[in-house]
Amino acid sequence: MSFEQIKKDISSGKFHPVYLLMGDEPYYIDDITNHLLATVIPEEEKDFNQTILYGAETDVASVVTLSRSFPMMSDRQLVVVKEAQGMKKIEDLEVYIKNPLASTILVLNYKNGTLDKRKKLYAEIEKRGVIFDSKKIPDYKMSGFITSFVSSKGLGIDAKSAQMLADYLGNDLSKVVNEVDKLILSMGQDKRVTAELIERNIGISKDFNNYELLKAIVEKDILKANRIADYFEKNPKNNPLIVTLVVLFNFFSNLMVCYWAKDKSENGIASELGFRNSYQAKDYVLALKHYNAFKSMEIMSLLRTYDAKCKGVGNPSTPDGELLRELLFKMMH
Repeated sequence: MSFEQIKKDISSGKFHPVYLLMGDEPYYIDDITNHLLATVIPEEEKDFNQTILYGAETDVASVVTLSRSFPMMSDRQLVVVKEAQGMKKIEDLEVYIKNPLASTILVLNYKNGTLDKRKKLYAEIEKRGVIFDSKKIPDYKMSGFITSFVSSKGLGIDAKSAQMLADYLGNDLSKVVNEVDKLILSMGQDKRVTAELIERNIGISKDFNNYELLKAIVEKDILKANRIADYFEKNPKNNPLIVTLVVLFNFFSNLMVCYWAKDKSENGIASELGFRNSYQAKDYVLALKHYNAFKSMEIMSLLRTYDAKCKGVGNPSTPDGELLRELLFKMMH
């Protein structure tokens, strides 16, 4: 089941006897868990019918005993095992899952990995409950996540602003959500997150950032690209070279995929790359015209070389600003 469908079911009161929330992205796991904690048991009944355990501090026998007990003066009870990956012999829960109590909702909050799909426990949960595999969002999809998150708050954000935040904050969803929430609080009566708002509250320049640099490269605007490189050199704290290299590498990695797409329109490229909106593919369509496949492969090689150089490999003294200007010259000529 998808994240959205699970939350929709919970909100409508459609519960399952067991939830296995697992994976490498803790944000979705915590969000679903918190939604269950806020929804399943009324506030006045939580002392009696809601229990939170921690995997390293409990065992299978205790979880089974608790799950098989009946709620007090209520239709159901909620048992949440946080950090369930720390529980020893978790596979032994299979005995309970085969015949779960209808009045118990058991939540296994399993982070930093996944339950072995070959085990019988996984198969039994799959038959009777919900399994959600929480995966990390790749960097190149972060702007789409930010756009959707802001939209869920009833607000708007343009493509440039979303990409500025994605480039600056990375793909740690908890950090992104926290920073975006703080940004939203500063908006007052405004209904749209703008580049000016981000510059004012977070300190990212609306004119000199990785989004604008990438746009300059795509458009082969050499003057603009070098102006941005100069700004980055003067403001290294907010514009580390390693982050710029990651942004460029992600873009040209995706561009390599685009060369093999049957439909090279904005809609076709968006579908090929898994974007929710076709506007996200606009730069790729333009880049296909300015950079052929051989040049893109050369750029990928250059990015790897300069990644090593900025980490000191074969480069004892050249500063980051000079490295970036060298790289841009080789990329755009």
